[in-house]
Amino acid sequence: MSLSDPMGDMLTRIRNGQIRRKDCVNMPASRFRENVLEVLQREGYIRGYEKISADNKPEFKIELKYLEGEPVIKKIARVSTPGRRVYSKIKDLPRNFDGLGISILSTSKGVMSDNEARQENVGGEILCKVF
Repeated sequence: MSLSDPMGDMLTRIRNGQIRRKDCVNMPASRFRENVLEVLQREGYIRGYEKISADNKPEFKIELKYLEGEPVIKKIARVSTPGRRVYSKIKDLPRNFDGLGISILSTSKGVMSDNEARQENVGGEILCKVF
């Protein structure tokens, strides 16, 4: 089955898993999704992830993170969609929730958080916002 928005599907699976208080969620694997998951893990929004093989198809098993029974991710939302891409220069990139949240960007230097993009001084496509 092909998806028209694999990034939106990934965010929805994470959001739904945390609403249902799941420990782990599975999703099809891709290099792009792996880069986004790496940023989420670096920033402390998920415990971790691992690549597994189910029915000869690679999948990611994502371990969700909770703090005192509440999900660490309060809000996760897609910004750029396949029909409407949102790009930002680094000087125009807004801070999310007064710096408490992050934006994940796809830049010429790879997928990174907004803080890393500011350090590298590169802009790019804003994929999603996480708080």
